[in-house]
Amino acid sequence: MSPTDASADAVSAVSTDVGTGACPDESEDSAARDLGQGSDSEDTLDLRLPDELVALFEEGRAGADAATADAAAGHGHGHGHGHGQRSWSDSTNPRASRAPGGDDLLDGVADWGPIATPAGVFQLVPVRVERDLALVCRWMNDPAVTAFWELAGPQNVTEDHLRPQLAGDGRSSPCLGVLEGTPMSYWEIYRADLDPLARHYPVRPHDTGIHLLIGAVTDRGRGLGSTLLRAVADLVLDRRPACARVIAEPDLRNIPSVTAFLSAGFRFSAEVDLPAKRAALMVRDRSLRDLL
Repeated sequence: MSPTDASADAVSAVSTDVGTGACPDESEDSAARDLGQGSDSEDTLDLRLPDELVALFEEGRAGADAATADAAAGHGHGHGHGHGQRSWSDSTNPRASRAPGGDDLLDGVADWGPIATPAGVFQLVPVRVERDLALVCRWMNDPAVTAFWELAGPQNVTEDHLRPQLAGDGRSSPCLGVLEGTPMSYWEIYRADLDPLARHYPVRPHDTGIHLLIGAVTDRGRGLGSTLLRAVADLVLDRRPACARVIAEPDLRNIPSVTAFLSAGFRFSAEVDLPAKRAALMVRDRSLRDLL
């Protein structure tokens, strides 16, 4: 089930009702058909379907044909497991998935490296299910989080949310946020322009979305959400030169979350109706990053 969102300070859980990058409930063809549609607002841009998305569809069809052939021949597929634990600073991307042409759809989140923040050194570390599942599941079962992410329950509920992203084409990367060597938040960095979200706002190529959940109660309610949102938005803009905007869509009723985004340099762009909420479309523009 796709998450909704919680306060970036009270819970710091920012997410979407229409897909987290794994897109379990929407077809790629339907999302692509609406890609580039918009209004006459200042964010509108007439687009053609990106070449990389067209190629991605073709690759997906070829992969589906190959999978069908394997199934007919009786071939099975298992999940690999790592050997031993790595330190947080030595973690690598558990997915080697690449877009057509060899380009990572998110420009290698695992290689983005640390960033200095007023709260300390922060780094996004891609999730490894065998190492991180229990921790993320515990956060998802926090009563303050449950109502927004809708992922409460046993570990298999959380695992079913993580695995499609990890096994997908690389358009969504679930990560732990590690602050001063301690994992303390859960993030999803995703290609908003390749997500079903794209049909609900005037999308631009390489728009990048973020979802955030701060895990520990002691880390909430003291402005840390805004600090980390600004830091991660800066990482996206620095590491993804083709991306001109960072996107988020907190629930419009979630005033603390919207306030956190505004404090992090995002601007309120519009109200958008998503399948399970009315959201505030928040945008951080590359062109305004030094002004907000």
